[in-house]
Amino acid sequence: MTFTQTLDQMRQEFIANTPADVYNELFRLINGQQQAGNAFGLSEGQKAKDFTLNNSLGQAVNLYDELSQGPVVLTFYRGGWCPFCNMQLRSYQKVLPQIEAIGGRLIAVSPQSPDNTLTQQEKEDLQFQVLSDTNGLTAAAYNILYDVPDYIQDIFLNKFNLDLAEYNATNRWILPVTSTFMIDESGIVRSAYVEPDFMKRPDPEDILEQLRRL
Repeated sequence: MTFTQTLDQMRQEFIANTPADVYNELFRLINGQQQAGNAFGLSEGQKAKDFTLNNSLGQAVNLYDELSQGPVVLTFYRGGWCPFCNMQLRSYQKVLPQIEAIGGRLIAVSPQSPDNTLTQQEKEDLQFQVLSDTNGLTAAAYNILYDVPDYIQDIFLNKFNLDLAEYNATNRWILPVTSTFMIDESGIVRSAYVEPDFMKRPDPEDILEQLRRL
């Protein structure tokens, strides 16, 4: 199946297997964020915010150092507990050789703890940089960070048995709006995909096409 077909199937299965009360609360959050319009994310043409974060091995990775070697595909995801995120990163891993052949680099950022990032990277055999933004400072700089509302915290704790603050090794319940930014070597955002619906992700083939245009 194509990326889009796989994503659509996952979405249908998630909706079918999720109790109506949980589904309604999750989409209450999604709809509220979507109605905010352009409230989230950097826009095309803006300067990308520089950052330094640690990868799963504790090594510091700087965005502009990476940009000195080629354009960067920067994607923000929720964490290794999210099946849609895992599917996205696996799909991006498959096209990583093509990304690198074009001269690009791939960086994925989530708020999860370095230990959970290492576990995810080893489990999914990800060969690109996977960074931990545990306090959400980088996500905030890209204007995609939000505080998880109480009614969603309740669902995570009581329905999914997930304490997000503990998982992320912080004292806040925070998440990024799922986003992917294409950044050229001069640090300019050339495209921005910012989507509050966590069940939607950019197709890796579209990313490759955008890279080829740089």
